[in-house]
Amino acid sequence: MSKTMKTVAIVGAVAAAMTAQSATTAEAAGKEKCYGISLAGENDCAAGPGTTCAGTSTVDYQGNAWTLVDAGTCAKIDLPAMADGTARQGSLEELNRDLPSA
Repeated sequence: MSKTMKTVAIVGAVAAAMTAQSATTAEAAGKEKCYGISLAGENDCAAGPGTTCAGTSTVDYQGNAWTLVDAGTCAKIDLPAMADGTARQGSLEELNRDLPSA
C-alpha cells in the first residue's frame, strides 16, 4: 500500500470515528441510562463481568445492564414482577439482581 493510500485510510478512519462520536452524543441528548430493563442480548452497554458491551446481557432485566431511555422515564418503567411477586422498575443506578447460575 502506498504512503498516500495509507494516509487516506487513516484520515478516513479518523473522520468515521468523529462522525460516530457526534451521532452518539446527539442520540444521548435527552436520554438517560436505565438499568435492569433490557431483555437478554438487547442492552445498550455495561452488562457486567464477562461481557463486552451492547447486546451482551445474558438474562432478561439484568441489573447491571442498561438501555438509553427518554430522560425522566426510567423509574416509571414497570417490569414483570419477580418470581416471589415483588414489583420491580427501571433504575438510574446499577441494580444488584442475582443472575441465575450457569
